[in-house]
Amino acid sequence: MLAVTVAIAGAVTLIRAGGPRGAASLAMSPAAVPLATDSGFGRLNGRWLRPDGGYVLEIRSVEAGGAVDAVYLNPRPINIARAQATRDDSTMKLLVELRAPGYPGSTYTLIYDQQRDQLSGAYFQAAMGQSFEVVFVRMR
Repeated sequence: MLAVTVAIAGAVTLIRAGGPRGAASLAMSPAAVPLATDSGFGRLNGRWLRPDGGYVLEIRSVEAGGAVDAVYLNPRPINIARAQATRDDSTMKLLVELRAPGYPGSTYTLIYDQQRDQLSGAYFQAAMGQSFEVVFVRMR
């Protein structure tokens, strides 16, 4: 029997020729071929400043599935109840929900502008029931 080892994207697969007519069989685990997992969300990582008030949104990491590890400072940390990044075609969106005294479910709904390297959108101040247009610029 003929055995050939082939390396595919770091996985080793064994192809065996066997049987009366030399039929080939392929033995490969489902994890042998990695799926494309680059969501592009890494561009959101960094410290973002809202110039109109000095508020800082620090995005530490974004998982491929969109879960965001972030901190919001005003100037002290304000609890983030949830933060999620999503993609709509080429548009990256970010939702950040705050839960703390004075911030009972206030949210940022932002869109990443790649050309300007900024986040813009709306801040809903739940305690007042009002929305405001906001922009965050990347801190260098």
